[in-house]
Amino acid sequence: MLLEREGALGAVSAAAAAARAGSGRWVRLSAPVAGSGRTALLEEAVRRQTHDGAMQVKRARGVLEEADFPFGLVRQFLSDDEVLPFTKLSGPDEQRLCHMLVTRLGRAAAEQPVLVAVDDLHHADEVSRRCIGYLARRITDLQVLLVVTECATPSAVVPFPPSSGTSVVLHPLSESAVGLMAREAGLDHKDTATCVEAGGGNAALVRALVSDLAEGRLSRPLSAPSPSRYRDTIAEWLGRKADPCSRHACLTLAVAAEGGFHTDPVLLRRLSGLCASDRSSCERSVRRLGGLLSHPLAREAVLAAAEPGEITALRIRVAELLDEGGAPAAAVAAGLLRLDRPGETWMVRALDEAAQDAVRTGHVAQSAEYLRHALSGPLDPERRADLSVRLASLELPHNATAAIRRLRSGLELRSDLRERATTATALSAALVARRDTGSALRVLHQVGRAGDAELVQMVQTLGALISSHDNDAWRTAIAGLRALAPTAAPAVEPLVCGLITEYEAGAGLCSAAEAVARVRPRLALPVDPQLRTAWLGSAATLLQWADRLEEAVELTGSCLPATPVPPDLTNAGTQCLLSVRAEAALWAGAFARVIAENGPLVEATAGQGVRLPHLTAMVAIARYETGGRREAWRTVNLVGPPPVHDSSWEWNEVRYARALLHAADHDWEAALDDYLACGAGQRAHDFVSPVATPWRSGAVIALVRLGQREAARELAEEELRHARTWGTARTVGRALRAVAAAVGGRMALCSLTEGAELLRASPAPVELVETLVDLGAAHIEAGNRRKGREALREAHAVALRLSAPAAESGEPGGAARLLVMVDDALRAAGARKRSSGHTLTLAERRVAELAAGGRTNAQISAALCLTRRTVETHLTHAYRKLRIARRAQLASAMEREEPAADPGTGVGDPGTGAGDPGKQGGA
Repeated sequence: MLLEREGALGAVSAAAAAARAGSGRWVRLSAPVAGSGRTALLEEAVRRQTHDGAMQVKRARGVLEEADFPFGLVRQFLSDDEVLPFTKLSGPDEQRLCHMLVTRLGRAAAEQPVLVAVDDLHHADEVSRRCIGYLARRITDLQVLLVVTECATPSAVVPFPPSSGTSVVLHPLSESAVGLMAREAGLDHKDTATCVEAGGGNAALVRALVSDLAEGRLSRPLSAPSPSRYRDTIAEWLGRKADPCSRHACLTLAVAAEGGFHTDPVLLRRLSGLCASDRSSCERSVRRLGGLLSHPLAREAVLAAAEPGEITALRIRVAELLDEGGAPAAAVAAGLLRLDRPGETWMVRALDEAAQDAVRTGHVAQSAEYLRHALSGPLDPERRADLSVRLASLELPHNATAAIRRLRSGLELRSDLRERATTATALSAALVARRDTGSALRVLHQVGRAGDAELVQMVQTLGALISSHDNDAWRTAIAGLRALAPTAAPAVEPLVCGLITEYEAGAGLCSAAEAVARVRPRLALPVDPQLRTAWLGSAATLLQWADRLEEAVELTGSCLPATPVPPDLTNAGTQCLLSVRAEAALWAGAFARVIAENGPLVEATAGQGVRLPHLTAMVAIARYETGGRREAWRTVNLVGPPPVHDSSWEWNEVRYARALLHAADHDWEAALDDYLACGAGQRAHDFVSPVATPWRSGAVIALVRLGQREAARELAEEELRHARTWGTARTVGRALRAVAAAVGGRMALCSLTEGAELLRASPAPVELVETLVDLGAAHIEAGNRRKGREALREAHAVALRLSAPAAESGEPGGAARLLVMVDDALRAAGARKRSSGHTLTLAERRVAELAAGGRTNAQISAALCLTRRTVETHLTHAYRKLRIARRAQLASAMEREEPAADPGTGVGDPGTGAGDPGKQGGA
């Protein structure tokens, strides 16, 4: 089936008619690439002109393998071999022979017009090409039609006289023609599109694709050992039909297209220069093949048909050209990744640059791939160690075992003492992330015995930071730091002071004011670069405990990378800063931010050998606060139950989170067990202060619910005593609420009143809401409905503020637990919330109810006779008032929503339980 070739056939028919009338003509059928249908077109022209005996035919075809044999093509239609020599002739002798050729054709044509059909003239030997040209110039008085096909660009010079013939350029098949061929073969829309894109309008390739797709033979990749006419067609063209420059251009473009540079005009000009024999011909080939080889099917077929050695050489050269031309590092590296190994130093450098760029854009897996490949290249020991350490930092969250092996290898390669210490600290941090504190301390001990005094002190101090994950080692380390403090090097002393202060704060030996007084002046002092993140982590921890949340977060921001760059868990200080950032956001009530910043890391490390108990606990608590108890349980279970033999302080945070969730489930015995286990872990760590994990406050509520008020009172008083030692409003206010839960009655009212006063002036919105709810219930129980109503509405306002979208991101705050708590308290007290702009109007409610029932905006618009824009506006207002972000949340939010209260409605008769500590579900 010939499509879109009637014009060419018409030109041949007209020339044939002229030849039969005694005016010989020539027709040249040309196309720039093989497979354009020249041979099929020539055969059809011969069939039409000879089917009724009107013309006789003489055939010849150029063969690439015979291009060096003189008269090879002419010999195909001259039967007298004795006339044609097998060597080149001199000028006059060659002309005599060409004249003889014309004479013989003239005699034959006198008996019956002759059609001379010459296929693939571009492959013919030079002498035969000259003979065919001679014939074209002498044809006008003969009944001879000369039809030749040639692979040539439209701009190529035609070697025949224009007065006696015409040259027809065969253009690629149109999309409609390709579509017709595909549809007739029964192909669907997707396969038809493949034929259009991967066929490039080339008739041979399109036919091969149609056949492969119709028979289901097209495998991916095309290098797979399975039959494919498409692959075979390209392989045949590359192996037998393509001239050297076209072949070279095709292979080069396929390699360039691997990196997506087949349309880069600068690169294409430079690629043209890779063909030393004929730059202009190669440049033309590059231009015409670029579009076709952009398709992966064509590219894969070309690469599969090439010799591995020539593809490797081209990949190296293309990558080198890209590198020299200033292409992005990722483009250079994409080609280098396809080599078995980078064999030159510039390749390693390019891969390293690409890895750095990939990390900056958050493409961690890609960066790791670049570094792995770079490590297979020629590297000196120090360079290999550098790359190994960097790769380990990327691998650690996803494969702790592989990362630790790389760090150990990097440590063995180090010769410089300070570099050894740096690598050892990275290895120790990775081991801690794998919960192997003992091995981490042994690594630091081995490298910390050599070097100058400051280096030894630096390693000792970092060892103390690592020791915080082991109770016994922590006490020993603090004793060592106390001995070191008077003589510590100035660049080491700030961290020494910070760690000692952390211990004393936890042990109830200093107040928040004392801790801040120690930290702030030292923030301006120079610190050893190896200790900077660790020092800032310690300082941020103390500032957070002292309720200086903004200052603490500012310190974390100075070291932690911004999204999407991943944090480096091979840095112990970074691990500490991540914990501070998460807990500070949790204390500030920014629950959605806690989840957004830490949830992906917690999920990514789960089951990969790295366990981050503290961050996991923070994310679980944040999800609990947003109302997702099931998700909170799933999160806390990612790290499993706290191990019996791991005494890290981080597991106490997990126990505390589990206790909160048990309390939310009203499983008070399980909650009490986890609270007490948390307390036992804290005391074993010499940590008695409620500043970090207020386990006593939670245990008090659980004890009250279990009817053990005396035990609750003892714990509450102990909590308050330690809280007053530390002296922040958060710790004291929280402890006063626990005391109130334990004692009840008028004494509870006094404690709650004092606690609310303290918390109003502190950055403790969660504790303030909980205390105000209890205070409101206590006032109502005491008969003072007005004060109770005021306290509950104040709590409602604070909870709403926490649930409002964040100014910087627009994401909802998500304080669902607190809002439910306040709603329950108001309902139990017989009160209704004032409409403060947060109650749905009747129109908003109707739209929201339909949307919650699954109706689309268009369906709601039709049902309520509203415009689509009005529906969207009502839904936007409803989302804001209901404090939700997605349509899927509407149904549950509507269940909680109450109609607006009538004007003047006040608090009804006091109910029971609004101030019951069991109702609040946590500390």
